[in-house]
Amino acid sequence: MSQTILEVKNLKKYFNISKGQVLKAVDNISFSIERGKILGMVGESGCGKTTVGRTIVHLYSPDEGEVLFSGTNIHELNNKKYRQITKKIQMIFQDPYASLDPRKTVSAIVGEGIDIHRLCRNKTERMERIYEMLEMVGLNREHANRFPHEFSGGQRQRIGIARALAVGPEFLVCDEAISALDVSIQAQIINLLIDLQKRLNLTYLFIAHDLSMIRYISDDTIVMYLGTLVEKSETEELFENPLHPYTIGLLEAVPIADPDYEKSHKHDLLSGEVPSPINPAPGCRFSSRCKFAKEICRKETPVLKDAGDGHMVACHMVHSEEW
Repeated sequence: MSQTILEVKNLKKYFNISKGQVLKAVDNISFSIERGKILGMVGESGCGKTTVGRTIVHLYSPDEGEVLFSGTNIHELNNKKYRQITKKIQMIFQDPYASLDPRKTVSAIVGEGIDIHRLCRNKTERMERIYEMLEMVGLNREHANRFPHEFSGGQRQRIGIARALAVGPEFLVCDEAISALDVSIQAQIINLLIDLQKRLNLTYLFIAHDLSMIRYISDDTIVMYLGTLVEKSETEELFENPLHPYTIGLLEAVPIADPDYEKSHKHDLLSGEVPSPINPAPGCRFSSRCKFAKEICRKETPVLKDAGDGHMVACHMVHSEEW
């Protein structure tokens, strides 16, 4: 029987830009992740994906809503209890160059979490754990005494993964963990993450732009647009039968390796500019770019509802008889 490890309920995260201006980065989203599964999160830049990830790991505090880890609201815990939770929730950051302290050696970076949580009894045990983590991600023991500038981007990301694994987590937020890497290195890191997930029974929230990677790694996928969730489904179902006009547009925008097809095919479902998330207009956030939009779309905010077999969609047209 599946068990929910993380549940996000009605999460909101706003940023005050200036007097009277509020950037609604995440606006009332809800989803859950089953233990041992990989949930992909996709959407255009600025849609709020990273803000969701940072709020889950408590780098941001939510303005409203809850983040429940194994049934416990992590944003209501005191420091002592929250420290116990941080061992179970870790994050792999997007930029392997900015996320590692250039003044520290690899052993100091990977060992920091071990020291904070007092996971080892002595220095020898500590170093053996660091070596184990490095070898687990495909690095060598000799790398422990080097500094981040001595490594390539892919190697740095492996160090970031080793740092996250060092405290024995159950859940990882992978925030664009491959987007800053070369394509050949991306495949290596993806395969490493899949191997670690199976070996250690980890659960991932995998945030990415690359739809092919989302399809390859994820069990389920959610689509975000301008701070809201517009679609959620099993990954194969989503790619084979997308329902929301924005999701359809995202998939149609993926180039096909066929010059004749590309020459005749019109990618027109994502025309227009993304509206500002500052004080957004009422109704569906996608209505200004959607060629199927009706008057109701500009007035009423659609609710994420089941369109059949657990395929959740937030679209007035999908749930109407006109679709």
